[in-house]
Amino acid sequence: MPGKVERMDHQFTIRIYGLLIDDGKILVTDEFRMNTLMTKFPGGALEFGEGTIDCLKREFREELDLEIEVDQHVYTTDYFQPARLLPSTMQLISIYYRVKTTGPMTFPTTDIPFDFPETIEGAQCFRWIPLSELTEEVVTLPIDKKVVGIIRNSKFVIRN
Repeated sequence: MPGKVERMDHQFTIRIYGLLIDDGKILVTDEFRMNTLMTKFPGGALEFGEGTIDCLKREFREELDLEIEVDQHVYTTDYFQPARLLPSTMQLISIYYRVKTTGPMTFPTTDIPFDFPETIEGAQCFRWIPLSELTEEVVTLPIDKKVVGIIRNSKFVIRN
């Protein structure tokens, strides 16, 4: 049939990230996953049946033992980005929210990038980066780099 678009079975992966800013610093996570060292914002994969905010709250509880609230939406991927680190061809959609804590922050942090005891799959540590030192070169993932530009060029980071 002319004009008919053939359906192809493409998959999507949706990632939700939280931008936690405290005392002029933003939280990042250094990780070793899929044989790759990466620095990114905290968050993770949306699970089927889960809303984006519930996903982010779950990720912060699991990774940081921290309760959060979403303060504002910052960015949703608005262009095609293949998921380069996953084993199959997938389109990556990332959603970023500014978050705030609802309780004390007691999770361990370091000042040294990739400061884990061993560089093994799943290794992870957290560190604070002064907003004045946050550049695209600090983060690994392409969409995170775009978000760094948004952070550096917007007024939302002023509201600490």
